[in-house]
Amino acid sequence: MRRKVIAGNWKMNMLPNEAINFIQQLEPLVKDTKNEVILCVPFTDLFYALLHVQGTNIKIGAQNMHWEEKGAFTGEVSAQMLKSIGTEYVIIGHSERRQYFAETDETVNKKVKSALSVGLKPIICIGETLDQRESGKTESIVTNQIEKALEGIESKNLENIIIAYEPIWAIGTGKTATKEEANETIAQIRKKISELYGQNEADGVIIQYGGSVKSSNAKELFEMSDIDGGLVGGASLKADEFAKIVNYDK
Repeated sequence: MRRKVIAGNWKMNMLPNEAINFIQQLEPLVKDTKNEVILCVPFTDLFYALLHVQGTNIKIGAQNMHWEEKGAFTGEVSAQMLKSIGTEYVIIGHSERRQYFAETDETVNKKVKSALSVGLKPIICIGETLDQRESGKTESIVTNQIEKALEGIESKNLENIIIAYEPIWAIGTGKTATKEEANETIAQIRKKISELYGQNEADGVIIQYGGSVKSSNAKELFEMSDIDGGLVGGASLKADEFAKIVNYDK
């Protein structure tokens, strides 16, 4: 049975002292959960967060990285840099990166390969716009994104990859895909992975839902057959609210 993974994406929020306070508040609230807990924090918080989660069940991830190992890429951070300080996860291809910073399916694929090469676990984001959903293109859009993101990736690496289905129209809008809509699309993604790698591999891949996840809807979403937890945005900025999402099954 697949594990449930709940990851918080802080985006461009939280100074180091705020990150430390958050972790100190969160740790006792989630220490008994059987679910995996990840906080994806800004680069400036990584070192402090990694120090303060030692001895806890909270994992730390970054929100982006460059695919090159090193070089003249001012302002960028490599997979090796993240790995060297103990970072375990990294979000790749979030819709905000695609929308505002020219991320493409091709750069997502390069980043996934780079992350895996140093032992980082990528959280690969895919999702459709409202226009694409309303015109019936959701399945073709998300399956094409996942096919391109995984191009050249061997099946043995799937156990270290998390996929986050985030309908763009539901991110930060307060709108949420219904549990049936989310589950259906994630099942389509899983089917595509089975076509690429086989049914056993598809059955084992962790696929989260993201898009206005909060404590009031987490349980109904996460109990659906194909949804393996969530990538949580705004609701991950409050320790008590995020803890309720992590503990949805209690």
